[in-house]
Amino acid sequence: MYDLFIGIDVSKESSSAHGLTKEGKSCFSMLFSMNSDGFSELLMTITSHCKDLSRIIIAMESTACYHINLFSFLTSKDINAVIINPLLISNFTKLSLRKTKTDKKDARTIAQFLIVNKDSISNMFISQDIQDLRDIARERESLSHLISANKTEIKRILQTIFPELESICNIFTKSMLNFIKEYPSACIIKAARPKSIAKALKPPGQGNKISFSQDKILEAAKTSIASFSPAKELILPGKILTLMHLGERRDELTKVLIEYCKTAMIKDLQIITSIDGIDNGTATTFLAKMGDITNYDSHKNLIAFAGIDPTVYQSGKFEGSGRIYKRGNRHLRRVIWLMTVNVIHFNKRFKEYYLRRKEDGLPSKKAIFATAHKLIRVIFAMLSQRTYFK
Repeated sequence: MYDLFIGIDVSKESSSAHGLTKEGKSCFSMLFSMNSDGFSELLMTITSHCKDLSRIIIAMESTACYHINLFSFLTSKDINAVIINPLLISNFTKLSLRKTKTDKKDARTIAQFLIVNKDSISNMFISQDIQDLRDIARERESLSHLISANKTEIKRILQTIFPELESICNIFTKSMLNFIKEYPSACIIKAARPKSIAKALKPPGQGNKISFSQDKILEAAKTSIASFSPAKELILPGKILTLMHLGERRDELTKVLIEYCKTAMIKDLQIITSIDGIDNGTATTFLAKMGDITNYDSHKNLIAFAGIDPTVYQSGKFEGSGRIYKRGNRHLRRVIWLMTVNVIHFNKRFKEYYLRRKEDGLPSKKAIFATAHKLIRVIFAMLSQRTYFK
């Protein structure tokens, strides 16, 4: 199918490319700059060795952000390009007894990897749309981490200037965040008029109805063990504004993901969300990270790609399983974990399976991973057969 196999070792300023014929013979090796002139030089070299671009395959490792522009350039020229997990190249390199490491040798190794795995190359292709979708999903995940960190900081500050508040209410509702932003400490609340507190607790036109009286929060402030800290009173409102902004941004990206999936993957989205406990947010992130289900020969390949398969140790007559492998896509692994926790909570069938595995003697975390395996088996079968959960 391919006549020219090219490996590219990508770095920030310049990259190395190495071309091999289908017989495995070297036909060129070059260093090019990571700019328009360098990309043009690479394209000229490639076309001088093979005019038919459909018979060229190029691979590069995933290197943070440095490979993205080169990948986009190559695919825009209708050249087949794939992104490979660096771990696969690392393991492939270990097959060689030589320990020499240079950019030129790395590029050749990637090209050799392509030739050896030419029969499964089709499973490595990622369209630009899927790549964009993954970028959005990854940004949404990053925002979720920032939101969690910001909430932890807000709780930490409140433990000093109003520690009793968290036991009274959910401090992260919209109404409470706005209230804390205006009255960030027990000292400020004690000095305020009761009518002002009541007005701040029930602003017009806002949801999240307050489930406690103003008297309760006033009493808690009067008897609080809070420390007086003008610095923390200044810092806390800023933390809350940041949290609100991050939440709004995450909601925007969630809407984009859902709209995209409704346009391009509406059937897949409907299939996955037919399982109680999986909402549009986690389903779209899962689809973005997973890609096309046809890229996986079985549910085992998908489990391995996520890195939730257990390691196996065997020696002589002894065989045992160890910890979770954790060498796959950590973003996919995280969303599978979230999906599994939710289906255990909301789906009777998965909850029963989880409890049964715990009765078998598995610790809670291992029981969740065992349930995650079952969930992936079910999702893989549903997407492959185009059926809904019953």
